[in-house]
Amino acid sequence: MKIWKHFCTITHHRLLVMRYCFSVGLYRQGLTHDLSKYSPAEFVPGCRYYQGSRSPNNAQREKMGYSSAWLHHKGRNRHHYEYWIDYGLEKEEGIAGQKMPVQYVVEMFMDRIAASKIYQKEKYTDDAPLAYFENGAAKLGRMIHRDTAALLRRLLEMLAEEGEEKTFAYIRNVLLKENDWKKEPLNYSG
Repeated sequence: MKIWKHFCTITHHRLLVMRYCFSVGLYRQGLTHDLSKYSPAEFVPGCRYYQGSRSPNNAQREKMGYSSAWLHHKGRNRHHYEYWIDYGLEKEEGIAGQKMPVQYVVEMFMDRIAASKIYQKEKYTDDAPLAYFENGAAKLGRMIHRDTAALLRRLLEMLAEEGEEKTFAYIRNVLLKENDWKKEPLNYSG
């Protein structure tokens, strides 16, 4: 088990996301991001399957057919679209992704940047999180709400084209101010 290396990796990731969230005004989310990774249900498998170049959840999934750490994690962290999977309002919808509140889409965006930087290290470029999203987007289907996917893609494309500084300024000065997202969900479709 690689306890120290796993601890350093998840802590470095948390600190990056915290810094990014703080830079756009999401202080509570920055402070609470991924705290469940320190719980025994996630930390122990993380140490056992640690590799340093990708999520230990993938290695556990390959060995066991599922990741107990991921199942625990996604059910406790609202910045994952999987948290928002529920029965649709219409009977014929079945189980589908629900529209995420904007602050959690932003946190998911920050999470993807930090994860790309952690695992790609010096190979990271601002288009890496978009490439990762596009690689898996076709498989998402109805699991991520179309408006949530559209907003995430828009932010990832902006990052790839204009960089962190301009994208974070847009999030802070436009996206999070379009509506009072602290009181009601932001309508970000269109």
